[in-house]
Amino acid sequence: MLTETDLPEKLYFREAKEKPKVLGGIKIGNRKLTVITGASSGLGLNCAATLTKTGRHFVVMAVRDVEKGKRVAKEMNFPDGSYVVMKLELGSLQSVRDFVFNLKAFKSARPVDNLICNAAVYKPTDPEPKWTDDGFEQSMDDLAKAKDSRCVIVGSITGNTNTVGGGLVYPQADLGKLQGFEAGAKNPVAMADGKPFFGAKAYKDSKVCNMMTVSELHRRYHDSTGIAFSSMYPGCIAETPLFREKRPWFRKAFPWFMKYVTGGYVGMEEAGERLAQVVDDPQCTKSDVYWSWNGGAQQVGRWSPDGKPRGAGGSGGEIFENQQSDAVRDRETAMKMWELSAKAVGLTEKDKPKAKTVAMSVAA
Repeated sequence: MLTETDLPEKLYFREAKEKPKVLGGIKIGNRKLTVITGASSGLGLNCAATLTKTGRHFVVMAVRDVEKGKRVAKEMNFPDGSYVVMKLELGSLQSVRDFVFNLKAFKSARPVDNLICNAAVYKPTDPEPKWTDDGFEQSMDDLAKAKDSRCVIVGSITGNTNTVGGGLVYPQADLGKLQGFEAGAKNPVAMADGKPFFGAKAYKDSKVCNMMTVSELHRRYHDSTGIAFSSMYPGCIAETPLFREKRPWFRKAFPWFMKYVTGGYVGMEEAGERLAQVVDDPQCTKSDVYWSWNGGAQQVGRWSPDGKPRGAGGSGGEIFENQQSDAVRDRETAMKMWELSAKAVGLTEKDKPKAKTVAMSVAA
């Protein structure tokens, strides 16, 4: 998860390319092959821990720091032979290409059964944007581009204006007319709407784009491939490393507030279990769905005898199909976002996956 306060000017050096691992087909066996980005901390790590311990999944932990990934997998008691750690710096399209090459070498003819796009950047207090190696503002760097497979992009209520966090908490997500994308979406253009950089809004805008991407993937590829494309909101993980750049008083007070006032709080382990459920539970095979639990954060939680409000997307409850905001369901803008994203990263018609052969694709 890209959350460090001070990132190097260049995020990925070709000399640091990882040597491909081989003979993955033997290691994977009859298990499903599941790739998780941002798997060395927070939500991604806890999801990986849950899936590896089912015995049904072999997990590829796609992480920036390979040594850290290996260490935390041991600390979380991942079963031996249930995972592999591979280098992936999402702030570099070259690193994405190198990861794809290494993944293909590892899995050989095996298909990727599940792809979980989890890594994120949140820099609400930064006065100036930070850029990827390819010139994209880091919050918006979602531009990197089998039957019964599933592709899950982690969403957030902050991108849905029909929720408490997205509609009542300033600022609201607003892509405008995608003026920033039309201008190339590269340095010095930092925002989707082309306006001056605003870190908190950039994060919310990126979540709108994430969920639009799910709908576009579904529209373009589901019928011909059978892949289920979905997004999900795991609840408010108030103690996530994503908030490590916030002030100390906020990091202390926010979990209490979300647990006892709004009822949106969910612990890291439960959040990981929720994300794992979306790729492992037979009831989650439907495509173009925004999965949520316990009310989906569209209202403040109701009183509960245990003193913790319920119904606001927090701990407990059953999975259900949540409703996306009108902005997310704006098909014309979603189509435009998709095409401009492809153009921004240099994809030609030849490069774009064909509907009959696509395995997994993410663009936003």
